[in-house]
Amino acid sequence: MRSPGSGLRVLPGEPFPLGATWDGEGTNFSLFSEHAERVELCLFDDRGRERRVAMPERSFFVWHCRLPGIGPGQRYGYRVHGPWAPERGVWCNPAKLLIDPYAKAVDGGVDWDRARAFAYVAGTGSDPVPARDPEDSSPAVPKSVVVDPSFDWRGDRAPRVPWQDTVIYECHVKGLTMRHPGVPEHLRGTYAGLGCDQVVGYLRRLGVTAVELLPVHHFISEPEIAERGLVNYWGYSSIGYLAPHAAYSASGVRGQQVREFKEMVRALHAAGIEVILDVVYNHTAEGGHLGPTLAFRGIDNPSYYRLFPGDPRHYLDFTGCGNSLNPVHPSVLRLIMDSLRYWVTEMHVDGFRFDLAAALARELYDVDRLSSFLDTIHQDPVLSQVKLIAEPWDLGEGGYQVGQFPVLWTEWNGKYRDAVRDFWRGTSWGVGELGTRLTGSSDLYGDDGRRPLASVNFVTCHDGFTLADLTSYEHKHNEANGEGNRDGTDDNRSSNAGVEGPTDDPDVLALRGRRARAMLATLLLSQGVPMLLAGDEVGRTQRGNNNTYCQDNALSWLDWDVDDDRRALAGFVRRLISLRRAHPVFRRRHFFDGGPGGPRGLADISWLREDGRPMLDADWHDPARRTVAFVLNGDAMPGIGPDGEPIRDDTFLVAINGDVRDHALMAPPERFGRRWTVQISSADPTVRAGSRGLGPGDVTPLPGPGVLVLRRTA
Repeated sequence: MRSPGSGLRVLPGEPFPLGATWDGEGTNFSLFSEHAERVELCLFDDRGRERRVAMPERSFFVWHCRLPGIGPGQRYGYRVHGPWAPERGVWCNPAKLLIDPYAKAVDGGVDWDRARAFAYVAGTGSDPVPARDPEDSSPAVPKSVVVDPSFDWRGDRAPRVPWQDTVIYECHVKGLTMRHPGVPEHLRGTYAGLGCDQVVGYLRRLGVTAVELLPVHHFISEPEIAERGLVNYWGYSSIGYLAPHAAYSASGVRGQQVREFKEMVRALHAAGIEVILDVVYNHTAEGGHLGPTLAFRGIDNPSYYRLFPGDPRHYLDFTGCGNSLNPVHPSVLRLIMDSLRYWVTEMHVDGFRFDLAAALARELYDVDRLSSFLDTIHQDPVLSQVKLIAEPWDLGEGGYQVGQFPVLWTEWNGKYRDAVRDFWRGTSWGVGELGTRLTGSSDLYGDDGRRPLASVNFVTCHDGFTLADLTSYEHKHNEANGEGNRDGTDDNRSSNAGVEGPTDDPDVLALRGRRARAMLATLLLSQGVPMLLAGDEVGRTQRGNNNTYCQDNALSWLDWDVDDDRRALAGFVRRLISLRRAHPVFRRRHFFDGGPGGPRGLADISWLREDGRPMLDADWHDPARRTVAFVLNGDAMPGIGPDGEPIRDDTFLVAINGDVRDHALMAPPERFGRRWTVQISSADPTVRAGSRGLGPGDVTPLPGPGVLVLRRTA
């Protein structure tokens, strides 16, 4: 048949796969909507002229058709006809052009000044049944794009870095590359920029094994942000779960962004670096019930979102962003799973960090570790084999779930972050909590079949202070966000060393530097998986802003014009990562159990006071104690290596001084070792490995705040 007025031949097509699928001769279009009464496919030419095609078939609540001759680069959208019944949670309005939830590419953002993207008439939103808005939104909303999926991967293979060898680098595609002098100007801020030799080479030399990219699913800036003349920079406002964000493409937005993303992945893989995506399946860019209608709300609001029981006009909101996706619904769960599998199988990414993952695990109100979402991933033959990282909390009641996710999952360890910050700023009580965290948090992960590698350790991340600001500010300074400094957390757990913000005082600067290096040493020498925030290795500052979600400018971008001190800090981080990589004793696959090993019969870990004597219960419970040391026995490593031989390593003594005063460290008795040499001093990073030797009972300064690492040589 031919669609009246379109001049196009329309075939029934197939309900699956969902989305727009080009087969070399034509494109099959498929859209799920349980509540639609009629669906129109809308095609747009280069001048923005629209042709509408009535979709003739519906199977299993999926509307579908096939259009011969329609291929890659074609822009399209949907208009969904059906009930206007907000009181029942149904918001169908065919005047609003809708993005395909399965679009592989999306072209454009929302021009909030040009046309109304809201389904209801302005001024009636507070009414029990607001009036349906008749204005056509198509001139000012994004269009979905048909893509050509073919790509020459040139034998690309996933690095498959084991968890114990993983060092994660959390970064932003634009922020990492926008000011990099080695990136050609036309590639800055793009996938191509991140994949260029200069950036990939830097990451490889630094020693990180994975980049964790802030959201790259296509997203939009919310209207309230646009009204302040700002944009959504972080990208936690997804609208296209299978489409790479178009603004990060240097090569075009009519499907070229897909190819460019793949080229970036291929380049990183060639350097042995994995790609982990920060994904936001807990909410969408459509916001609360009075937000814009761009896709899900207009297609099938009751299916896609969690509606408030008894008042389905409103949403359950576990995210603080106005809505929560409804993974309990089979079609929504299918969308999430199809999206995840697509990024693994077609885009070759290596894992995911799930934003506010507790929201996805809620069956209704409770966070359920056996929810359909977690169960489905657990049994999936593709997704169960990639890296899965949960941000184990949301903003709902009972949403803080650190340590509660099941086997296969790792977690951002918020308790690690808080303990390390508190210890090094001098506000924690004693050393017990720190000891638990730097040995892998067995209290969280040791009783459910998981290992230290379930803990993704971090001190800073995109959300909050950078490391430089953590040691320079005690209060947030978010005035640039235009929210009266009300946004962002007040629980920074930071210390400014006596002066708020920039200073020329050499004593203050020295103390800040020691604290920063001590936290980096703690992070990279702890059991578990370390995550480094991009730019912390070169002292990046956001001038005290702890919530730069809307700052797409130099405040957020990494400044590569570094002085000698910042360059030296990067060198110190490289040394720490190199030490970790060279010695499996710092990245054990199992928790310490006190078992002995080697000819000396030492325990796998021995805790010592600074005078070389064993730590006693009274020492662990001493709230004034700021020093602790431990011996990592390289002869007591469980398991076998890749060569089939038992794992053996050197033995190390790590001494920690959280005080601002220097202490004295006495080398332990001879049974621990006859000779120790200094490898790293965070207080004095110029100390060369092996430059200082100690025998039993010898004393060496233990500067504070600082971490001192010694290797047994005899």
